[in-house]
Amino acid sequence: MSGMPTTPYQDFARETLGFEYQNIDLLITALTHRSYVNEHKKSAHEHNERLEFLGDAVLELVVTTYLFKNYSEPEGILTAWRSALVRTESIGEAGDRLGYAPLIRMSRGEKHGSERAHQQILANAFEAVLGSIYLERGYDEAEKFVHKYIIAKLPQILDEGSWRDPKSHLQEISQKVDSAAPVYKVLHEEGPDHDKHFTVGVYVGDRKMGEGGGPSKQVAQQESARAAIISYKKLAEQIDASAKK
Repeated sequence: MSGMPTTPYQDFARETLGFEYQNIDLLITALTHRSYVNEHKKSAHEHNERLEFLGDAVLELVVTTYLFKNYSEPEGILTAWRSALVRTESIGEAGDRLGYAPLIRMSRGEKHGSERAHQQILANAFEAVLGSIYLERGYDEAEKFVHKYIIAKLPQILDEGSWRDPKSHLQEISQKVDSAAPVYKVLHEEGPDHDKHFTVGVYVGDRKMGEGGGPSKQVAQQESARAAIISYKKLAEQIDASAKK
């Protein structure tokens, strides 16, 4: 990558990852989207998809090993926990925390893409950065990275129950508390066909318990179910606080 300014990438590695790369091209490639290569064919020749492929495997191995060693739950539960930890939203949020978004090289079109596309690019870059760390520093350093940015979220995921299918979980709660099943209603539908955004409300009886949005009705329903679960949790806390007075 002759002529490519490396200082911002080494600064990021040193200040955020805690080391400097011997081969800084690994990190630059990890933060290069396919669209950038398509737009700069003379100066850029490699995007991050191969490193993403490697990082995805390292991520799954580290998370699986941790869960296997520390919990005795059956396979189905551990699989659900792992899925919650490594889903696009989780690793996209980790990418936000790391703050590498300004360093990602992408086309002008991708820079102005949807929020969903932005999250996907952040998540893919996280896996690619992990792949670059594995190649540069080895498995132990990659494992520390995953523990810090991904596995650290496990207590919150378990506490919130967000590893469970939110619609099934909400149905259990609403049946137990209100003896009624949740009903989902589309409240808004916006955008062109290729970039739709749905807003869905979920009702139990005549009460709206939650609202959520997403690129499909299914995703919006899941988000509204998560919001409703939080509403039920807050109600339970209020009842518990009142009972203690």
